[in-house]
Amino acid sequence: MSVLANLLDGFSHALSLQNLLLGLLGVTVGTLVGVLPGLGPATTIALLLPLTLVFDPIGAFVMFAGIYYGGMYGGSTTAILLNIPGETASIPTTLEGYPMARRGRAGAALATAAIGSFVAGTISTVVITFLAPGMSAIAKSIQPAEYFSIMVLAFVTVTSLMGDSVVRGMSSLFLGLAIGLVGIDQMTGQPRLAFGVPELYEGLPVVALAVGLFAVAEAVSTAAQRHQGTPPKVEVSGRVGMSRDDWRRSWKPWLRGTAFGLPIGSLPAGGAELPTFLSYNVEKRLNPDEFGKGAIEGVAGPEAANNAAFSGVLVPLLTLGIPTSATASMLLIAFQIYNVQPGPQLFDQQPTLVWTLIASLYIGNVMLLVLNLPLIRLWVKLLSVPAALLTAAILTFATLGVYATGQSVFEILVAYGFGLVGFVMRRARYPVAPLILGAVLGPLMEVQFRRALAFSEGDPSVFFTRPVSLAILVVAAACLAGPVILRRKGRIALPEAID
Repeated sequence: MSVLANLLDGFSHALSLQNLLLGLLGVTVGTLVGVLPGLGPATTIALLLPLTLVFDPIGAFVMFAGIYYGGMYGGSTTAILLNIPGETASIPTTLEGYPMARRGRAGAALATAAIGSFVAGTISTVVITFLAPGMSAIAKSIQPAEYFSIMVLAFVTVTSLMGDSVVRGMSSLFLGLAIGLVGIDQMTGQPRLAFGVPELYEGLPVVALAVGLFAVAEAVSTAAQRHQGTPPKVEVSGRVGMSRDDWRRSWKPWLRGTAFGLPIGSLPAGGAELPTFLSYNVEKRLNPDEFGKGAIEGVAGPEAANNAAFSGVLVPLLTLGIPTSATASMLLIAFQIYNVQPGPQLFDQQPTLVWTLIASLYIGNVMLLVLNLPLIRLWVKLLSVPAALLTAAILTFATLGVYATGQSVFEILVAYGFGLVGFVMRRARYPVAPLILGAVLGPLMEVQFRRALAFSEGDPSVFFTRPVSLAILVVAAACLAGPVILRRKGRIALPEAID
């Protein structure tokens, strides 16, 4: 079948009454949770991950598409009104969005963020529709050595670009890889790092791990900062929308931001941090006089780049099975819950699921715009939720959700244990994203590593004698060394880890 025929088949499933209601529920709940201070898209999905277990796989992923977009949009509200970015990629939005809100233009800032996200999301989804099947076909020819090298590149870029220290990033990554080793060795059948605990023979439960590192850690962090105060919230007054001049100044940054976010996010070593900061710097160079005072271009461009990059990460996730961000890792966990492995065979083995998911991205994007522009004032009221109530709600939902997935007190203990780990890492300025990537992707990386050695009869030079594998490893080495060299020379200031 052609791409358009497959897409139409996906729409026929996505437009069913049940899936439309699930998409609407996902957008609403995702936005509701995402608006709360500090809860970015990854935390939102981790917190709501257990809710989808009561649905069939197709319905669950339609709902996840809504949660995905809703969580992304919700983060821009706190960035603009409270100067609190939900994740590293939202930092540029705070630089101009909060000053805009302080000048009484909160409505315009929120509107350009919403419309820019819609424009970038729609363009990105169109590209994904036609790009992903071709990428999947190419991925089928990738050998284990190249697969392993691509994963090394993904690990290195996420580790080196998130946080202000490569050492901290690598420490977080290796901790995640060690966590991924827990359980029965797939080749020898021997337990590893289980310490005689039967519950660990199948590995650490990924849902409990994700909920602990994001949701529980966020609740503990909120409770610990209850006496520190937050920047004064800016009320949304006047018209929520954009003037003709705002439209004139925003449409080009939307397109430029999309042009940055989509290709970089689609790379196996992509992510949202680099394109959002590139977009901000480009807009600042084009409008140097107004930046720092609340330039609308500084909100429009980065928000479009952020949304396009988040959409772009679906390409390596669906075609290679490689998540390149914490949010994509949450989606990979969702696939694993339903025993679905993203990768080169996904389009052949699960065509209905894949194309319904892609169709639901179009629908969720429209729902997000239609739902959120009229309800901006309602979402803003959520910002007045007391910190104590917010903490209690997060812990309650996290506990119930983890218990619902496995009916196991052990998994609750795992979630709370890693919640404390995540809290300590935040306080010590260690990025959490490399840890979750290592824990989720580490077992697959080990399998590809062993397959490559098996094909080469134990010769480790296979990773360097195959030209494509060698080229990828050289790029990975450059990505690892580049930020260190530039930091020492003081030429750039990379973003600090937030999530």
